Amino acid sequence: MTETKNLTPYSLWQLTLYFLRLGALGFGGPVALVGFMHRDLVEERHWITEADYKEGLALAQIAPGPLAAQLAIYLGYVHYRILGATLAGLAFVLPSFLMVVALGMAYVSYGGLPWMQAVFYGVGAAVLGIMAIGAHKLSTKSIGKDKLLWGIFGVLAAVTIITQSEIAWLFIAAGLLVWVIRCKPNLKDMLSFVTSKVVLGLIALSVALWMLYENYFGQSAIESNTASLDPGLLTQIGLFFAKAGTFVFGSGLAIVPFLYAGTVTEHHWLTDRQFVDAVAVAMITPGPVVITTGFIGYLVAGLPGAVMAAVATFLPCYLITIVSAPHFKKWGKNPSVIAFVDGITAAAIGAIAGSVVVIAQRSVSDIPTALLAVGATALLWKFKKIPEPVLVIGAALIGLAIYPLVSH
Repeated sequence: MTETKNLTPYSLWQLTLYFLRLGALGFGGPVALVGFMHRDLVEERHWITEADYKEGLALAQIAPGPLAAQLAIYLGYVHYRILGATLAGLAFVLPSFLMVVALGMAYVSYGGLPWMQAVFYGVGAAVLGIMAIGAHKLSTKSIGKDKLLWGIFGVLAAVTIITQSEIAWLFIAAGLLVWVIRCKPNLKDMLSFVTSKVVLGLIALSVALWMLYENYFGQSAIESNTASLDPGLLTQIGLFFAKAGTFVFGSGLAIVPFLYAGTVTEHHWLTDRQFVDAVAVAMITPGPVVITTGFIGYLVAGLPGAVMAAVATFLPCYLITIVSAPHFKKWGKNPSVIAFVDGITAAAIGAIAGSVVVIAQRSVSDIPTALLAVGATALLWKFKKIPEPVLVIGAALIGLAIYPLVSH
């Protein structure tokens, strides 16, 4: 262990500080955040190798849970194992959690946040520029000139745009396709892969989780909700958000429909307006988009509800990542695994790029927001050193000035 630490180009404290900063200042959702991690940790600081980053991105994409948080946990694991994964995950999530709780307190105290729509009007459009630049950098760096990978990229981008969702099994199919084309395995190799301990373990885990969902989560979903804060309500909140963290794949984009169905349609915890405001909070605060679960939890059951919702959402992805990471590290240099990971990575980046278009369809509603999105993209393309928080603050001020004029 001492030898490993001596070879590590950064300390655990430096890594924790980095993720604290990213969690406090990283705007743009999962698309931008995974791009920031690549830019900062791989390209500029050289703390993480390209291979380790690609393995982490692939694992984060094929496993359930929020994409950016899983990648942060995995990158923390690379050199400092479980302690590094734990501190990286906590540091990444904590700043935005504190922000959404503070906004939740203001929201409850003042009966809503009318100014939030104006801020979101500007920030939602400008964030598209951050996301677009992040997707561009990821695709050029990770895919290179490989025509097969670009084909997968294009297909997944198109599927995401058309379906407005991320289809998890297509990522695995892309990995298998690249593995078959590059490695040309025979029937014996295929059977060996399908019956390997890792694959059988994933199947067993999936079956176990599904049985748990049917027998426990399913029953909890039909229990009556109570307005008072009691252990039963907190348990119900915990079960619902654990289900969200366990069964939803991909980015914050993927979890929004699931949260709407549960919090508005099924449990009737929120109104439509409150849910829209919760999504707006996620977009105007830094860190992972999924942290909006903390805001929702606060609206339902105060601070205990916020803590329960956030912990329940992120705990499954943390456990899945640290359990799976050793296998990725052990087999990461195998040519078959490299081909499989390359395919999944191309599919993941394609889905990320497609999600930029989907979010643009929802955020760009008129000429001013279109100009904001194009202007933010152009600024980041031309001036690569512009700090993202400065861009977000400028967009928020523009939104506050313009929104009253265009909303009447």
